[in-house]
Amino acid sequence: MTEVLLLAGTRKGLFIGRHRDGGPWEFDGPHFNAQAVYAVAVDRRGPVPRLLAGGDSAHWGPSVFTSDDLGATWQEPPTPAVKFPQDTGASLERVWQLHPAGPEAPDVVYAGTEPAALFRSTDRGASFELVRPLWEHPSRKDWEPGGGGEGLHTVITDPADPDAVTVAVSAAGVFRTTDGGAGWTPSNHGVSAVFLPDPNPEFGQCVHKIAQDAGDTRRLYLQNHWGVYRSDDGGREWTDIGSGLPSDFGFAVAAHPHRPDTAYVFPLNADSDRVPAGHRCRVFRTRDAGATWEPLTAGLPAGDHYGTVLRDALCTDDADPAGIYFGNRNGELYASRDDGDSWQLLLSHLPDVLCVRAAVIGH
Repeated sequence: MTEVLLLAGTRKGLFIGRHRDGGPWEFDGPHFNAQAVYAVAVDRRGPVPRLLAGGDSAHWGPSVFTSDDLGATWQEPPTPAVKFPQDTGASLERVWQLHPAGPEAPDVVYAGTEPAALFRSTDRGASFELVRPLWEHPSRKDWEPGGGGEGLHTVITDPADPDAVTVAVSAAGVFRTTDGGAGWTPSNHGVSAVFLPDPNPEFGQCVHKIAQDAGDTRRLYLQNHWGVYRSDDGGREWTDIGSGLPSDFGFAVAAHPHRPDTAYVFPLNADSDRVPAGHRCRVFRTRDAGATWEPLTAGLPAGDHYGTVLRDALCTDDADPAGIYFGNRNGELYASRDDGDSWQLLLSHLPDVLCVRAAVIGH
């Protein structure tokens, strides 16, 4: 029997859904009541799945929690799992991303933070160490925060190469390492920064999210602050693929787990009017690597709609057909069980949905 686990981090806690073949969705929560949960992950590499959550308590501050029983109980380390060394002069404001690496790097989990930094764990998220070469990158002094802060919000690893990691920072752009983090290279050529005096800088782009293609790990999709792009060489060069969308502004992008050349975005009107493009709730899908786009609306609200989908609030599971999921700032959580062809509303009246993750956990 296939079972899908769905994690939805919100402004006030984490909600966990489970779906078994032929049955309804069942939800529990909120976990971490009144905490903003900006990052969640499902790590299936161990003998049992491990859930990770980045909570942000207004009283106790940010922390990383783990669960090895699908959320029934949670563990928090006695000392902060993610902490800036004293000599950096920085303090953790938020965990933006939790990313378990693939089988090429057993037990490795990455955390992206605000201030923008990358941390690496070798014990499945119990403790993390700052990746100093990126923190000390010569360009860092010129990084500027985006509207939501200076966050490292995306981590992509290469299933074939444990030394290859790609990250994205708002608003500094894409950086890549091919030597396990010892050296980092800005990788933004072709990505425009229309809000800067030089619209084509080496770094400084406000990248909102990156996703990796299912067929070729070198193919990446990027949603920028204005602009949707594709790279076919791991991020060295980017090509604009936003033609055919009602707007090329947005936050989220996700790739199909099995089908090459297939990706999803949720366009928004503009940076000054961050609501769905045309006030319509529409996910757009490409099945030809961005040459064309099609709106996916079956089951979604047909009238005026103002639910903004944030950068980590659109995801896929790895079922076949794939489940596609998104949540919005209206507190709605939607799911498709057929690659996005049709949708159903799972929950409404939640707090702002900040992030979603889904995974098949049983067969």
